[in-house]
Amino acid sequence: MGEVLEKIGAATLRRLPVLIVQHMPPIFTAVFAEHMGSRVGLPSGEGKADEPLQPGRIYVAPGGRHMGLVAGPGREPVIRLDDGPPVNFCRPAVDVLFKDAAAIFGSATVSVILTGMGSDGTHGARALVDAGGPVLAQDEATSTVWGMPGSVAKAGLAQAVLPLPEIGPALRSLITGQPA
Repeated sequence: MGEVLEKIGAATLRRLPVLIVQHMPPIFTAVFAEHMGSRVGLPSGEGKADEPLQPGRIYVAPGGRHMGLVAGPGREPVIRLDDGPPVNFCRPAVDVLFKDAAAIFGSATVSVILTGMGSDGTHGARALVDAGGPVLAQDEATSTVWGMPGSVAKAGLAQAVLPLPEIGPALRSLITGQPA
């Protein structure tokens, strides 16, 4: 994830909030969030319930909790956390975030599925694609485990299936509208 964020670049990342769901236990996600922020020089941390989204900030789903989005009091998107049952055997699950992002941001959502076991992300990717948002997936050759990105790719939901070094530039291009 760090390599992807570095290749997108801090200047581009300052344009939008960055939300990350990583299948990690609670003790590790705060440190992971700090590490991601320090790699690109942006504020970062675990998402907090009812926290408004800010451009240029990295939000990581707290370990053991689903992180989604909901319209806040002024209709601005805020973070939603819940301790509901695992989704795809995961908590946090990226399907939860993707489905909420599709409902709130629609085609303005840019997403990526990186290496990971299982099929988490496939149902959410379908919601994003149906809303007009692009979904990128990591290729099998550069994935440690091609479960999650492979599931999205095999379902025909990935706009592109790319090696890890090409994902950051492709995301930057999608965000800025400039060629990679």
